[in-house]
Amino acid sequence: MAKNVGILAMDIYFPLTCIQQEVLEAHDGASKGKYTIGLGQDCMAFCTEVEDVISMSLTVVTSLLEKYGVDPKQIGRLEVGSETVIDKSKSIKTFLMGIFEKCGNTDIEGVDSTNACYGGTAALFNCVNWVESSSWDGRYGLVVCTDSAVYAEGPARPTGGAAAIAILIGPDAPISFESKVRGSHMAHVYDFYKPNLASEYPVVDGKLSQTCYLMALDSCYKQMCNKYEKLEGKQFSLSDADYFVFHSPYNKLVQKSFARLLYDDFLRNASSIDEAAKEKLGPFSTLSGDESYKSRDLEKVTQQLAKSLYDAKVQPTTLLPKQVGNMYTASLYAAFASLIHNKNSALAGKRVILFSYGSGSSATMFSLQLREGQHPFSLSNIANVMDVARKLKSRHEFPPDKFVETMHLMEHRYGAKDFVTSKDISLLSPGTYYLTEVDSMYRRFYAKKDGDSTTGTPCENGSLVNGQ
Repeated sequence: MAKNVGILAMDIYFPLTCIQQEVLEAHDGASKGKYTIGLGQDCMAFCTEVEDVISMSLTVVTSLLEKYGVDPKQIGRLEVGSETVIDKSKSIKTFLMGIFEKCGNTDIEGVDSTNACYGGTAALFNCVNWVESSSWDGRYGLVVCTDSAVYAEGPARPTGGAAAIAILIGPDAPISFESKVRGSHMAHVYDFYKPNLASEYPVVDGKLSQTCYLMALDSCYKQMCNKYEKLEGKQFSLSDADYFVFHSPYNKLVQKSFARLLYDDFLRNASSIDEAAKEKLGPFSTLSGDESYKSRDLEKVTQQLAKSLYDAKVQPTTLLPKQVGNMYTASLYAAFASLIHNKNSALAGKRVILFSYGSGSSATMFSLQLREGQHPFSLSNIANVMDVARKLKSRHEFPPDKFVETMHLMEHRYGAKDFVTSKDISLLSPGTYYLTEVDSMYRRFYAKKDGDSTTGTPCENGSLVNGQ
C-alpha cells in the first residue's frame, strides 16, 4: 500500500488579461469601495475569444509535465473538475488525451466531475483514493481544476475570474492527506445553479448562497472535529492547525468564514477561546442557527476577535483569489497555491485545513500535513515552478469598455459553431494553447504559441488538437 499519498507537484495558469476591480467599480457606477472593500477583491482575470477552459487545461498540464520532468506515460489516472460546460457529453479530459496519445499512452482512467465549485475536490479525492487502493498500478494521478467564471452585467459580475490548476498525485508526497480527518456536508438547495443551457450565466440567490456556505462550513467543521477527537483523544480547535484555506467566491466571505470557526469553537467550549473572547461572545450563545447567520452584530464581533488569527493563518492564502478572482473549482487550490508561494519551505511540519464548497450543495473540510520533500517534488520547487509573482506582473490590464466588449463577444460565441477566432495571441505567453476555430460540426481546434513568435504553431505532430 502506498504511504503518505498526496500532492507531489502543482502548477497554475490564469489568463494574462485582467481588469482592476477599482476601475470596474467606477465604470459600473458602484459606490467607491463596493468591489474592493465590500467584496475584498483587487483584480479579475478573464478569458478572451482565444482562450477557454480547454486551452487553459492544455497549457497547465503541458507545463506541469515539462517542468517536473514527468513522462506522460507515467500518468495512470486523469480527473478533471469543472462546471464550465463545453459539451454535455464529451469530457474535458478527452481533449487533454491528445497530450498522452502522441506518447502512446491511452491507458488512463478517469473523466470529469461536476458540481459547481466542488468538482475539483471530487476529482482530487478520486485520484488520492485510487493511489491508496488495490487498483493502483504504480503510476501517478493527475487532477485538473479548470473554470471560467463569468456573470451577466450587474452586481455579480465582479465575482468572476478564470484559471486552471494541475495537481500531480502520488505516494511519499510533500503534501499528504490526513484522510480520516475529514468532514463533509451534502444538501439539496437552489443557491447557485445553471439551468439555462443556452447561457453561460448562472442563476444566483446571493443571500441564500452565503448562508448555505456558512451552514456547510459549520457542519463540516463539526464533523471533522468529531473525527479528530475520536482519533486523537483530544479536542480540536483553531490552534491545532497552522493555516486555513477556503474556497473564495470573494475575499469578504473568507473573512466571515474564518471568524465563524472562532464562533464554532466558542459554542464547543474549546480551550483555545480565552476569557475575554468568551465575554464578548456570551450574548450570542443562545442564538439559533438561522439567527446567527443573519446577525450583523455577531459577524462584526467575531471578525474583530479573529483578526490577528486571520492575519496569521488565512491572509497568506488570499493573494491569487483576490488578484485573479473566483476561479470556481480552481479557487480553493489557487488559495493553497498562494500559501505555498508565500511560505513554501517554511510550511514543513505544518498542518493545513482546507474547506471546499460547491453550490447545490456539496462541501468538505479536510486536512493536509506538509513536509519539504525531495526535488523535484518539494515545497520550494512547487513555489518555483508556479512562479506566481512573475505571472501576476506579466498581466495586461484592460479598460472597462474593452472588457465589456470582450464579454459581449464571448456571450455571443457561447455554444456557437462555424467560426474562426482572431488568432491574436500577442498577449499570450510562449507555450500557451489557444482556440483557433470551431467548425460546422462544433469541433474545437487548438494551437500552441511557440517560442517568442506571435503566430501559433501546430501543437500535435503537425496537426491542431481537435475533439476527435
